[in-house]
Amino acid sequence: MSHGGKCHGFYSRLAWVAAAALCLAAAAPQALRACACGCGVFDVGVGTLLPTKPGGMVWGEYDFMDQKQNWRGGSPAQAADNPDKKIETDFQTAGVQYMFNRKWGFMAEQPYDFRSYTGAAGPAGTGEFNHWALGDTRVMGIYTGMSPTMASGLMFGAKLADGDYTYPGFDRDTELGTGSTDVLAGGYHFGRFSKKSYWSWWANAMADVPVLISDGYRPGSEIDATIAAYYERWGIGKLRLSPFAQALGSYRWRDSGPNADAPDSGYRRVIAAPGLEADAGPLRVYGYVGFPVYQFVNGNQLVAAQYYTFNVMYMF
Repeated sequence: MSHGGKCHGFYSRLAWVAAAALCLAAAAPQALRACACGCGVFDVGVGTLLPTKPGGMVWGEYDFMDQKQNWRGGSPAQAADNPDKKIETDFQTAGVQYMFNRKWGFMAEQPYDFRSYTGAAGPAGTGEFNHWALGDTRVMGIYTGMSPTMASGLMFGAKLADGDYTYPGFDRDTELGTGSTDVLAGGYHFGRFSKKSYWSWWANAMADVPVLISDGYRPGSEIDATIAAYYERWGIGKLRLSPFAQALGSYRWRDSGPNADAPDSGYRRVIAAPGLEADAGPLRVYGYVGFPVYQFVNGNQLVAAQYYTFNVMYMF
């Protein structure tokens, strides 16, 4: 089966590999969701999710992706070459992060997603299938002891196999859960371009490596990274507005196992994603729209023309 994108999750970091990951995405022959499409793009959060002091934050995030263009290699391909016709997904994620002190903290996320799939999948045959289900939980520790300003951090943890991966209308790389337990490792760094500058930047990345699998399906390992800059001069009273621009890079290896579609899985991609953050005390809201500027997929896969994210966060 050929699927240009199926997935779970959204946030991460890994500064010292961010540049390398973006280079791989642009030059090598790609959430943390398991998808041939690239939902892992939602797993590298923007700079406002990076911890800067002890304390906590909670958030709710909505992401949307509509995959309806068949793609082969580095260019569009005929729809007749792919039995999958459309994969539309709404991702809802609740998250919490808490820093116990200036060195240690944790983060957890729970997605609940809706997917509409049109095409041929498994024994159910051809048609349209709609499914709401919990996705895979992500739990990570955070270490920020490398810098007194908490400007650099490492993240490490696991994606659990608790999401639904048995819906009969979907095959394995379309399911909302992967059925695998994955090791997550990443990091981030942020700073200003100069002491007097109103421009800041951040870089983060996350590697996702499945280690325990089920029912003959191993999702491909994946690296997702972002590098971005934002402007902090605008404001209206107590409201601060910060436009930002980011480049998101992904590299995903092929799926494997007897229930995988290895020839039609794996990709590399770079996305340009302008956005805006609004900050009013402990409440922060941001959103962005991503546009692919480069993508290369193995075999035939469905891809999206845009990627949408909206996040509401409260800090305490």
